[in-house]
Amino acid sequence: MSSLSRADVAHLASLARIDLSEAELDRMLGELTVILEAVATVQQAPTDGVEPMSHPMPLTNVTRPDEVVPGLTAEQALSGAPEAESQRFSVPRILDED
Repeated sequence: MSSLSRADVAHLASLARIDLSEAELDRMLGELTVILEAVATVQQAPTDGVEPMSHPMPLTNVTRPDEVVPGLTAEQALSGAPEAESQRFSVPRILDED
């Protein structure tokens, strides 16, 4: 596996628009090297014959089918409102005109 250089870390930081100090660059070099080594280890796992999956457990969609049902009328929806105007909720203005 190719090793990661300090210049590589600085380049990645610039791409991500992250300002790193000299000490942070050194620390990140060590941390990213460990991460890359872990990824390389996982890539060596024998995966022949293993089906790709999105989740380790089988999932079933538990949503109910959409069914059209009658809803509230405007009068019923507005019946508990403190104020209503033109079949709409009336609320105090909080923004100016401009």
